[in-house]
Amino acid sequence: MRTLVGLLTSNHALLQLEAARCLHELSHSEQSVVAEACLPATSYLLTYLSGHSSDFIELCLYTLGNLIVESETVRRQLLPQGIIPALAVCIQSPHVAVLEALGYALSQLLQAKEAPEKIIPSILASTLPQHMLQLLQPGPKLNAGVAVEFAWCLHYIICSQVNNALLITYGALSTLGLLLLDLAGAVQRTEDAGLELLACPVLRCLSNLLPEAAVETMGGQMQLRDERVVAALFILLQFFLQKQPSLLPEGLWLLNNLTANSPSFCTSLLSLDLIEPLLQLLPVSNVVSVMVLTVLCNVAEKGPAYCQQLWPGPLLSSLLHILAFSDTEVVAQSLELLQLLFLYQPEAVQAFLQQSGLQALERHQEEAQLQDRVYALRQTALHR
Repeated sequence: MRTLVGLLTSNHALLQLEAARCLHELSHSEQSVVAEACLPATSYLLTYLSGHSSDFIELCLYTLGNLIVESETVRRQLLPQGIIPALAVCIQSPHVAVLEALGYALSQLLQAKEAPEKIIPSILASTLPQHMLQLLQPGPKLNAGVAVEFAWCLHYIICSQVNNALLITYGALSTLGLLLLDLAGAVQRTEDAGLELLACPVLRCLSNLLPEAAVETMGGQMQLRDERVVAALFILLQFFLQKQPSLLPEGLWLLNNLTANSPSFCTSLLSLDLIEPLLQLLPVSNVVSVMVLTVLCNVAEKGPAYCQQLWPGPLLSSLLHILAFSDTEVVAQSLELLQLLFLYQPEAVQAFLQQSGLQALERHQEEAQLQDRVYALRQTALHR
């Protein structure tokens, strides 16, 4: 290691590069003792981040990222050595390869167990968040590889809940909302299945930020009509259904958060005739079924005017079909939706009874977790 550090700090550019490559190979080790053996080199790797060779900077960043993963001791040393200011300088690089390497190193730092207390507050106090959001701005300069790295970085920061209000003041909701629209447009223009790599962290970021901002305010901040957001989300849901069904819950989670407290987003769902496309997702999996039914409950909870638009339609036949399911959570959520419909739309009770709804309920009256709901729903139906 002394020899490597000596070569790394020599005046010979080729020897420096080869020494850095040796350190990079060592950094791939999964043993923390190897990462800690590289400690004498970390201050030099940081110093070289302000150099002129983009290839050398890229190599230093990947090496630092690997070392960060394996050792808390390394992370403890890098923080006082100034890794965050060094990264804040690097993020202004015009080189795509450097930015991707920076995103990798930063994401490793953000995933450290001590990040919420010891790392993220310093990152939020730097210029990194504003630059990250700039790199996520839709447009001709948007690079998919760079955007994916920094979208995940933003996700880790948001999940820490250290200061999401600050990110919102920086325009995070606006940037992510516009990026969502851009992704929906890209899906319509291309068959590239790699788009889910960016869609997943963007959806998660929006889903996690929404509870910390008034949804109605969000619409204003994004300067978008609600219909555009909902329409874009459904384009992505259809894309996931065809290409990557495992990502459907990500999109439905965002739709749930959009509709939970916002009548206007529920109105958009109805005015765009998206209830039937939503119901078509029910057979995908139990997890997807529960999330679809939760979104429908969000709409029904808004009152009689909303339930009137849900009913009549394909909803009743879908709910009767679900009552034949054996999954308790799916059935419980369908019972919740039926209860709301019975409350706000009396005609639904009659239609339910006419289509053997009570017999469907009786299948579940012996299940401990569903007994109370089945009884309450049965009483409501009979007394209507």
